[in-house]
Amino acid sequence: MIRISTIFIAICMVLVAASLGLVLYSMAGVSGTESAIVALTALTFLILYNAVSMRLRDRTDVGSQIADLSRGTADLARQVAEFGRRLAAVEGRVTSANSIGADRIQAVVGEINELGGLVKQLAASVATHDDQLSSGALIAAAPANNAESGGQHELPPPGAEIGTMAATAAPAAIIAEPAASPSQAQVLAAVKSAIEENRLDLYLQPMVSLPQRKVRFYEAVTRMRDGRDQIITADDFVGIAEAAGLIGRIDHMVMLRCVQVLRRLMVRNKEVGVFCNVAAATLAHPATFAQCLDFLEANRALAPSFVLEFKQATFRNLGPTETEHLAALAQRGFRFSMDHVTDLRIEPRELADRGVRFIKVPAALLLDQRQSSASDIHPSDLSDLLGRFGIDLIAERIEGERAVVDLLDYDVRFGQGFLFAPPRPLRPEGASATGGAPASKGQDAKIQNSFKEDSSKTPDRAPDSNGTGKTASIDAPAIDTPRISGVAALARRIAGPG
Repeated sequence: MIRISTIFIAICMVLVAASLGLVLYSMAGVSGTESAIVALTALTFLILYNAVSMRLRDRTDVGSQIADLSRGTADLARQVAEFGRRLAAVEGRVTSANSIGADRIQAVVGEINELGGLVKQLAASVATHDDQLSSGALIAAAPANNAESGGQHELPPPGAEIGTMAATAAPAAIIAEPAASPSQAQVLAAVKSAIEENRLDLYLQPMVSLPQRKVRFYEAVTRMRDGRDQIITADDFVGIAEAAGLIGRIDHMVMLRCVQVLRRLMVRNKEVGVFCNVAAATLAHPATFAQCLDFLEANRALAPSFVLEFKQATFRNLGPTETEHLAALAQRGFRFSMDHVTDLRIEPRELADRGVRFIKVPAALLLDQRQSSASDIHPSDLSDLLGRFGIDLIAERIEGERAVVDLLDYDVRFGQGFLFAPPRPLRPEGASATGGAPASKGQDAKIQNSFKEDSSKTPDRAPDSNGTGKTASIDAPAIDTPRISGVAALARRIAGPG
């Protein structure tokens, strides 16, 4: 595009040439043709002069620009060379640091391997001492047992594992020959009498986190007392009560007491939970289940901490009625647990859809090597598989430290068994600290009413199962595990499977 200055210069050159021609024509007496030629000649010279001057000026400008560009290129080359030198220095330092780090890692690995060998030797030594101490304790207890039993009973083999709590709490009288078991008619009569006279006792057994052994849940275990205050376990009366149609009333009473106990426990620990066993007959009977559902609906706020427990056979034999009842409970926020597991053929997706959040498997079943071939998944991978569907695996019936160490390798996070604490009965508020005599009918009524009192009171305490008169809080049962066993388990855990 032509600049304005160029147009102005062209106009000026034309005016100068025209003025020169006009002067020659008017003053010098030159003819018009000659003056026009002179004017054109002057205009031509002016145009040539302007073109040459502009070219020289442009050349000067371009030369200065080229010089600036050369200086910039030289500066850029200098900077690139400086960056190259710095990069080479950094690469040299990194190579040197890597070589030094590799040497240090090799030295540390050598030290760790040496320490591993020492730890394995220490673990083997501690395990040997533990076995010797256990064998010595059994041998020391042999004379007393033989003296009371008249030499008619043999000692268990030295290598057999015995639950710590059972071994310390069992008196010599238990070794004597058991009395004849009562008939079904007698048990049925005792069950009816116990229901009518409220001789239904609740025992709590803790479930602890592994390996911390912190109490996280309690399982409510039902016991009955006959007219002579003899204890009847659930295994003895559940089948008979189901056949007689009484299990629904028992489950309803147990739910009532479990909720009362849970309310008292949550005063001190909001994270604690209670597992309550429910029979399949209760789930299948519409009228009985309706009563339980109404009660649970009224206590819906406790649903996150109140877990209903059913057998594995119950989940495998669900009918339309049972499925509908389970869905009603799950809709109200209650979670389920599955126990009495007899094999590891488990469908976690289906159980999770039904609301199962806990599965209790016996420790012996998990550690049985034959289960790896009989089931679809190896027992060591069961915890991870269940965890993908939001189900926690609980190992129950743990009776030895060796089992705990093996279960930790299986990534089991919860455990239950006599090793941690046996089921402990709830102590009546009006009973003495020794708790030697069983409660009477009036005391049973007082127990039931005491659960309805102000929840700010201290939770119930249960007498120790060995009858020594010591009491243990239901929210923190004592764990009477020998110190040497814990050290041995820790040493075996560090040493690993090798």
